[in-house]
Amino acid sequence: NINEMIRNLKDTTQKNTEQDWLKTNLALFTNKMQGQKYLTTVANLILSELTPLVNAQHGTFYINEGSEGAPVMKLLGAYAYRERKGVATHFKAGEGLVGQCALEKERILVTNVPSDYIQINSGLGSAPPYSIVVLPVLFEGEVKAVIELASFNKYSDIHLTFLDQLRQTIGIVLNTIGATVRTEDLLKQSQALTSELQLQQHELKATNERLERQAETLRRPEELLRMQQEELRQTNEELQDKAAL
Repeated sequence: NINEMIRNLKDTTQKNTEQDWLKTNLALFTNKMQGQKYLTTVANLILSELTPLVNAQHGTFYINEGSEGAPVMKLLGAYAYRERKGVATHFKAGEGLVGQCALEKERILVTNVPSDYIQINSGLGSAPPYSIVVLPVLFEGEVKAVIELASFNKYSDIHLTFLDQLRQTIGIVLNTIGATVRTEDLLKQSQALTSELQLQQHELKATNERLERQAETLRRPEELLRMQQEELRQTNEELQDKAAL
């Protein structure tokens, strides 16, 4: 009974410790991502903080640049990434693990990675990872990004739980940034249209002033002709008077 109590106490302590770690790091990431305005900054921030936190050594961040509901994942940020010939930086839905993750909108976990699949490099050497996790970032069912992390070790349950919860927060941040960018674009378009309208109004005003000057120029001969006609009428009347005399 005492041994069972000790085991239960250890399990409870471990669970409490894991929950504290989970809550603390979720809050930490939330605070760091708040107020960010640029997707590239957020991608690099997430990878630089997240990769070592879950004991990974390699990471990539793909942003969805697709339209009309067809995801196209483009490489936006990386951690310890090395470009290789024949390795794409764009993935359509269903292409590779990144594209498949975007298509299924579910986490993909790969263990016992083949030695010729990928190499994690350092100044001292290189070796293949043991585990790869591909994580979709969603907002209201729409794929916003895909994160891929490679590790020499097996991902623990708490790390996977943390990744699943963190991707929800990342989805909210990415959607907020996207909405802000769209709003700024609309504001710039509105300002451009306003400037164009003001320019057109100035041009119209100048045209009206020019037409008024032209109308004034035309009125002057008309006034002169009217005066001449009046003088001619008076002359005719005088001639009629003289002819009567």
